[in-house]
Amino acid sequence: MHSDLFPETLAPWREDIVPGAVVLRAFALADAASLLDAVARLVVAAPFRHLQTPGGQTMSVAMSNCGTRGWVSDRRGYRYAETDPASGLPWPPMPAALAGLARRAAAAAGFEDFAPDACLINHYVPGSRMGLHQDRDEADLTQPIVSVSLGLPAIFLFGGATRSDRPVRLPLEHGDVVVWGGPARLFFHGIAPLKDGHHAATGACRLNLTFRRAL
Repeated sequence: MHSDLFPETLAPWREDIVPGAVVLRAFALADAASLLDAVARLVVAAPFRHLQTPGGQTMSVAMSNCGTRGWVSDRRGYRYAETDPASGLPWPPMPAALAGLARRAAAAAGFEDFAPDACLINHYVPGSRMGLHQDRDEADLTQPIVSVSLGLPAIFLFGGATRSDRPVRLPLEHGDVVVWGGPARLFFHGIAPLKDGHHAATGACRLNLTFRRAL
């Protein structure tokens, strides 16, 4: 609520989840407008699309990528690719505004020298969700994950080392950033079905920027 009414006065603060995982509340709020402008340009070059899982299901979240590599999924499996399968062209370069925010957030969470080479851009509409999963397709699992929330609020599910571990439910607002690595790097996580709503910055959707070091 405060972020909608008084965005310019909300100071960032930190919430620890488990060792190695933190929520940086309002960390990206001051940069949100420039991030959204950058995303709007990126998805002209690499439009959102609904990927297929190896099992043949269509993901409810629409996705795109920027950086030297992009995460893709189809019947052949989950992987990173240097080119967009839809166009055959390289993914658009990662804008400095995005990479800079990711580095600052990682450092604020205790992970220095993070240099992301991939940014997944996820587009959620009401009803879309992300099931519990691990981020394990990256070559260097010592590097953290940085996840930026923009637009509609969401419930972030953060579990443990096994799928059966009961996840905690963490509300995320526009401008919040979650960072996890170290002992929490392979913890299961996801997003509960997005609720109906409207946000002044994005309308009836949520955008999520997830930064990784793929190689």
